[in-house]
Amino acid sequence: MVKLFGQEIVKDLADKKEIVMNSKEIPMVQNRKSSLPKVYGDTPSFLGCPVLNSQDINKGYDFIFAGVPWEGTVTWGSYSGCEFGPRAIRHAAARYGGYLPEYDVDLFDSIAIADAGDIVVDPNNPEATMGSVYRMAKKVYSAGSLPIFVGGDHSFAPEVVRALGETVNGKIGILHFDSHMDNQKVFGDDIYPRCGPLHRIAQIENVKTDSIVHLAIRGPRNSPSQVQYAKSLGSRIITIREIRDRGIDSVIEEAITIASKGTEHIYVTICSDCMDAAFNPGGPADFNGLFPNELFSALLRLGKHGISGLDFAEIYPTQDPNSVSSHLASWAIIHALVGSAIRKSHQTKIPG
Repeated sequence: MVKLFGQEIVKDLADKKEIVMNSKEIPMVQNRKSSLPKVYGDTPSFLGCPVLNSQDINKGYDFIFAGVPWEGTVTWGSYSGCEFGPRAIRHAAARYGGYLPEYDVDLFDSIAIADAGDIVVDPNNPEATMGSVYRMAKKVYSAGSLPIFVGGDHSFAPEVVRALGETVNGKIGILHFDSHMDNQKVFGDDIYPRCGPLHRIAQIENVKTDSIVHLAIRGPRNSPSQVQYAKSLGSRIITIREIRDRGIDSVIEEAITIASKGTEHIYVTICSDCMDAAFNPGGPADFNGLFPNELFSALLRLGKHGISGLDFAEIYPTQDPNSVSSHLASWAIIHALVGSAIRKSHQTKIPG
């Protein structure tokens, strides 16, 4: 028996059998995908975390990851393949550990994460699918954990917020990263369109509408009526032009202040097209968006402040053969988790 990097290896090195390495020594072990826990088929859990039975969510985890493999009504063009997003993001995340040297923090030193697999969807029944998302989110909150749900299209986000509002006390502020307002009331006959989650969120009783902040809004796929509707609710719209003029650090501090005023919770909902299309080939073709460092630093700051859940939607793996957008989503979530780890390790709320 020998010890390698603090772990006992009961293997005959002369036979050249696989050596298990400590995660503190190497961020990605060769053939790591084959050794990670699987949520189904060949799909590893997010960041290799433990897999939970979705019917029995255990307590003791800070965050629970779950996929929403859902694509509802097509609001532009043809089907995007976003229902494959959860699988692609999990495979991308298998490349990574939880340590960011630029902050000298390993998220796994402070927080516990589990993967509850994918939420059951019914392609022929949007209402049933939304009910599934709501019930899973409620299980997560009832277990004392916080959800990280990945889509799928953006339409599922209100169900997570609804579960939050019905499980905890207090008002909720919303930070919405997107190119578009996403507050359309209906799309044809569909009351759950991907272009309408912020309208549904605004109808939730515990949501304080003047604590909703839309970030990185831009481009010709927005309408004057959507902007006016948001303003009528008292919501704050921060366009990409304002972010460029002021800088992301100043903007995110203001956004936290607004979302925190008179609220006890901040929920973060992200559409991939908040990013510039150059960095988001597996997403809508929306230009002049956020750069990766802007989104990552904003999410790390939010994690340090404290969030009550996060979703990331609209990754289109079928148009992204190199999974660039799925890797970007993994990095974004890791930054939010590292911020949360910093917060927990300090055991005090960092002023916002």
